[in-house]
Amino acid sequence: MLSQCPDPQEIIDKAIELAQFSSWENFSLLELASSLHCDLGQIKSHFRSKDDIAEALFNRADDAMLTAGSTGHFLSGDEGLVAAIMCWFENLAPNKKLVREILAYKLEPGHFHLQAHGITRISRTVQWLLHVSGRSYTGINRVIDEVAVTQAYLASFCFFLFDNSEKHKATRALLTRLISKVSRAESLITRLSRPASR
Repeated sequence: MLSQCPDPQEIIDKAIELAQFSSWENFSLLELASSLHCDLGQIKSHFRSKDDIAEALFNRADDAMLTAGSTGHFLSGDEGLVAAIMCWFENLAPNKKLVREILAYKLEPGHFHLQAHGITRISRTVQWLLHVSGRSYTGINRVIDEVAVTQAYLASFCFFLFDNSEKHKATRALLTRLISKVSRAESLITRLSRPASR
């Protein structure tokens, strides 16, 4: 017997549970619907595909980071950016194995649409990270900052997914070093771009 349509959070939670029992690739949407006592149409009313459910997991990390930022949890400057990124990582920490599986699935040959969507996802998350940490560069400096922060974020994220240190201290140390290098490089560029005084 079918129950009423589950809400999106119930669907995400059940998908995580099923994927942890088998794997992200192996569990099916039909299995998900059966576990929730609903039909596939009810799943589709919230998520058009399994990848949409994966994106919702990353959206949760975005939301957790923005909520923490809105309560004044982060400082400004480099410390605030590091704190915001670590908050995003920590939200995904309980599901690191699952996140690795999701990313491996997205990167499989032929999944060009998922990879294109992934680029958009990265850009959107980095934009929120910059906003919540008060980065306010303009013009070419904004472009340079966004590219550099994106590189630091991605390098740290890859490290985080395999980091077993206590409270991910190794990830935080790496991220802090990378963001510090970004700021030093940007400071140098700013000084060099100023007109020479006569």
